[in-house]
Amino acid sequence: MISAETLHRWLHDGDEIAVFDVREHGQYGEGHLFYAVSLPYSVLERDVFRLAPKRAVRLVVYGDEQELVLRAADRLATVGYTNVHCLTGGVAAWLAYGQMLFKGVNLPSKAFGELVETHYHTPRLSAAELAAKQAAGEKLVVLDGRPFTEYQKMSIPGAICCPNGELGYRIDDLVDDDSTTIVINCAGRTRSIMGAQTLINLAIRNPVFALENGTQGWFLADLPLQHGQQRRYPASGQKGEGRIAAATALAERTGVMWVDAAQVGRWWQDPLRSVFLCDVRTHEEFCTGSLPGAQHTPGGQLQQALDLYVGVRHATLVLIDDDNIRAPLTASWLRQLGHQAYVLIGGVRSGLSVNVSQPHYPAPLPLVSVAELAAELLAGTVEVIELRDSQAFRKAHIAGSRWAIRPHLAAVIASALQPVVLVSDDPHIAAWAIADLPPSLQAGIRALDGGFSAWRAAGLPSISTPALPADAQCIDYLFFTHDRHDGNKVAARQYLDWELALLGQLNAQELAAFRLPDVAAHVS
Repeated sequence: MISAETLHRWLHDGDEIAVFDVREHGQYGEGHLFYAVSLPYSVLERDVFRLAPKRAVRLVVYGDEQELVLRAADRLATVGYTNVHCLTGGVAAWLAYGQMLFKGVNLPSKAFGELVETHYHTPRLSAAELAAKQAAGEKLVVLDGRPFTEYQKMSIPGAICCPNGELGYRIDDLVDDDSTTIVINCAGRTRSIMGAQTLINLAIRNPVFALENGTQGWFLADLPLQHGQQRRYPASGQKGEGRIAAATALAERTGVMWVDAAQVGRWWQDPLRSVFLCDVRTHEEFCTGSLPGAQHTPGGQLQQALDLYVGVRHATLVLIDDDNIRAPLTASWLRQLGHQAYVLIGGVRSGLSVNVSQPHYPAPLPLVSVAELAAELLAGTVEVIELRDSQAFRKAHIAGSRWAIRPHLAAVIASALQPVVLVSDDPHIAAWAIADLPPSLQAGIRALDGGFSAWRAAGLPSISTPALPADAQCIDYLFFTHDRHDGNKVAARQYLDWELALLGQLNAQELAAFRLPDVAAHVS
């Protein structure tokens, strides 16, 4: 057990530390420590090995229910973590110590985006200004800096999907002369700012602007959005020596260093050093082959949401590409964010070979087929409990089943009047979920073979319950960040106000962790 004072000191002592909020994601998003990473108890064993690959890392867990925190710490010790601590008093103790809790997700990256705009004076256009330029037929290109799935949900009319991590690599395929105005947008503010400033820092000669408030600003201006669009960046990128040289120079100006495979191999063998191999190329490229131990971390998203991929503060990040543009550009931002980011010489062709340890998977539960479960349901001799995402359950689930979430599973199973079958999207989730239940509750529990997808594939009936589970029960879902995408103007305004207010909430130590260089160094 450690105090809030100790945790505060540890966060800023420069050594590696993983701080995990083990509450469910919705609870985390309503208020958490600035440097905390979301590691919901529901998926604890599944995700911890990816977020904290070295079992000896200094690791702190916290929440607002001490029993759950201790349970999480016990599970982490069971799967091999040897340096686990619990924050005494949880979030209440952190507040009592005079520290803040932050709403939302991806906090360091979000706050950094606002700082970038202030520091670099990133040019921007309002939705009305962009609409007027489009109506006037001005020569411009709108590039959406989000992943394709987000772009498809809603986009600016005429916008082309080009995630921020691909901009420097593919811009010459998207813009054919220096006079074309380039506008970068996202759903809100951060990726619009970061994408535009990436091109400016790369010394693109075109006029470049961030779309102020992104698609939300467009929506709030009562301008029509498009949905389901297919416009994407070209399949192959440009590898001109000029762009490579510019990316290299930018990375060097921000403190990025290049390392060879031998050095990375030595780091990898150090049991006290957390090394993350980050392949910043596209998903399609990653699937054609990468290096052992590498995870797919598309460059734009790595900047935007580092805490989804890296759970250890002060870890070593080694970036990988095959073009000498994307990794240096991403590393330049990660360095400014305050991280130890390096570029691997040779990238995917470096020859790096490391030993990758595997997670400890639980013993599987006895399985029941969809046909057997359907027969038992018809006979009324079974109770089905679905350990699935609450919003997915609302959209479709087995008729008669109940929804549960791991922290509350024991109470749900205890109330069952028939033998229980668990339904989960990952078979390991169900097995992990019952591991900390009393033996009396574990007896006889089975899992549906293939989960809910197998049930649907068999053509068996399902139902939807848009209001069940009730909002208050959906602790795995952060309504705050999602309602803005569903035609809710109040939620959109609240979200934008939240982004704009972030910088003012940071203390001096949190601000000092960012490392933006002098603006003059960027003027070419």
